[in-house]
Amino acid sequence: SSFDVAVVGAGIVGLAAARELIQRHPSLAFAVLEKEQEPAHHQSGHNSGVIHSGIYYTPGSLKAKLCVQGAALCYKYCDQKGIPYKQCGKLIVAVEHDEIPRLKALYERGLQNNVPGLKLIGAKEIQEKEPFCRGLMALDSPYTGIVDYKQVAQSYARDFQEAGGTILTDFEVTSMEMAKESPAEREDGLKYPVIVRNKK
Repeated sequence: SSFDVAVVGAGIVGLAAARELIQRHPSLAFAVLEKEQEPAHHQSGHNSGVIHSGIYYTPGSLKAKLCVQGAALCYKYCDQKGIPYKQCGKLIVAVEHDEIPRLKALYERGLQNNVPGLKLIGAKEIQEKEPFCRGLMALDSPYTGIVDYKQVAQSYARDFQEAGGTILTDFEVTSMEMAKESPAEREDGLKYPVIVRNKK
């Protein structure tokens, strides 16, 4: 088969990229190539499932910006697709006095990153939220959540296929080479096409 664009790997990153590309360029033919029998078979289906709120990253960095925006988009997408998630929140707890300045610095960093709902709480509030947790002070991050990212990835795969994309499973890419007969650049701006081969 011949495609304009092939994405190697049907994990959540590959599927998200393919989904976005086909939405932006619907006139092109897209394929996702996956060596396993199903998408999201490895890390995408075996992780902690945390929807990070964006507290830890350096203020002003692309990571900080994208984490905060990505969390909001993740919740929105799950709502649209009926994917269950739990916005359970998270407590980052200081159990020693020398940890309190670091906790406050983390709080300030989260504020600079525009993480919603952050607040510092004391020992009594910690126990009210988590009865088996003990600490002097905690950073309460109510926007943190958990989701099954395998379900999210499978939903991306359906979106991609419904938009006309092709997912080829049991297709391990073993080599790539430039097509020798191709021109340097086509009228649509695409560069040399690549020939992709698998073990079969």
